[in-house]
Amino acid sequence: MANVSVTADPADQEAWKRAGFSDRLVNEDLAPTRERKWHTWDILCMWMSDVHSVGGYVFAAGLFFLGLTGWQVLLSLVLGSFIVYYFMNKMGLPGQRLGVPYPVFARVSFGVFGANIPALIRAIIGIAWYGIQTWLASVAVVVLLIAIFPGLKPWTEGGVLGLSPLGWFAFLVMWALQLAVFYRGIETIRKFIDFCGPAVYVVMFLLAIWIVSQAGWASLDLNLSDKQLTAGGVIYTMLMAMALVVSYFSTLLLNFGDFSRFTSSTDVVKKGNFWGLPVNFTAFSLVTVVVTAGTVTVFGEAILDPVEIVARIPNVFVVILGAATFVIATIGINIVANFVSPAYDLANVAPKYIDFKRGGLITSLAAFFVMPWHLYNSPVAINIFLGSLGAVLGPLYGIMMADYYLVKREQVAVDDLFRAGPESAYWYQNGVNMTAVKAFVPSALAAIILALVPGLESLAPFSWFVGAGLGAGIYHWLAKGQAVPTRGTVPQQPV
Repeated sequence: MANVSVTADPADQEAWKRAGFSDRLVNEDLAPTRERKWHTWDILCMWMSDVHSVGGYVFAAGLFFLGLTGWQVLLSLVLGSFIVYYFMNKMGLPGQRLGVPYPVFARVSFGVFGANIPALIRAIIGIAWYGIQTWLASVAVVVLLIAIFPGLKPWTEGGVLGLSPLGWFAFLVMWALQLAVFYRGIETIRKFIDFCGPAVYVVMFLLAIWIVSQAGWASLDLNLSDKQLTAGGVIYTMLMAMALVVSYFSTLLLNFGDFSRFTSSTDVVKKGNFWGLPVNFTAFSLVTVVVTAGTVTVFGEAILDPVEIVARIPNVFVVILGAATFVIATIGINIVANFVSPAYDLANVAPKYIDFKRGGLITSLAAFFVMPWHLYNSPVAINIFLGSLGAVLGPLYGIMMADYYLVKREQVAVDDLFRAGPESAYWYQNGVNMTAVKAFVPSALAAIILALVPGLESLAPFSWFVGAGLGAGIYHWLAKGQAVPTRGTVPQQPV
């Protein structure tokens, strides 16, 4: 059969039928995209949206309390972000070249139907964190509303299903705002993140200038921890900080192809990742620690939550501006990290009935009904449920990369990704590649044990690397001699 997926209109269902595509595997959103409108600036802004958030701020500031000196933390951040940069480029290549989203690319290694395993794991994590991030943002909105309008305080008392009336109002507003942005499609998402990432920088720089003006440069100390570490302790803690940086980006390490598929070249991917990861992440972290160090002098304590810092500034206009900016930032990271991927992942389960927008609607509704405040406030639930699921992201990454680069040697028969039956190179055993499953189970178990078992806390930060290494190694060993598709493959070039 002719290779039509690269040249045909993605919405041309007659062409799909002639090519033998199955409606269980293809729809307009899962087919190779013909829209290549994302440029270096868009990828940079995507990373800004992912990093410039309350969660990103708290994460970066928290690293300065590990016992390292300021320069040791910054060095760890730079090295960790370069590791992420390398891994992200490796995942971005197939997405850009093939033009398909993460769950479709997963078919190469897991099989056309087996890909639902990594897709649903990523979807569940995305849905849970989407709900949690939405609720955390709504909590910040409540605090700031009270600061601006003290008369609203009685509306924070009582409530239904764990939320006060004002809490429900803030949560529903955040929930609706995000859905409205998402439902306008990927082009609106691109334009939105092009705005919200840089916008947070403006507020962060203004916040840093205000803090420094109040505290004075002389009083700033980037060594925020009073812990004393041995030479060995310093090396271990720096390695731990680097590993935590990689773990912070572990979800997007899997589904970066959801965004790189819209870029015009691998050069765009590399440049966007370079400016967005090592450069931007380090710069944001530096501004973050300057602000955090300043709070020690200005407020008498280190405040890690930027919303709380803004709320304490005695200027209503500044409070409103800061609140609005961080709300926008939360919408940005939630859409990038926790919304787009589940939308594609759920569409992958039943393409005939679920498209990208319906997948997003399901994601939004599921995140609403899971009542994320209960999930977040239960240490057992969040550690066992999200901790174990997060630990298996490494094995999935390792298996997919080992298959693409070492086993398939970067050769992919694109049309076969949408065919069901023995004629597809990715049919394996009834649509599932058991080799990938056999590699995934032990590597996932090892990662979960490291992440969750008491007594192994010192190794927990490295669970992603252990899982990815085991997954890649076991899969490569088991898949030796596996046939490489030669017909209808897309020519590749190194990233």
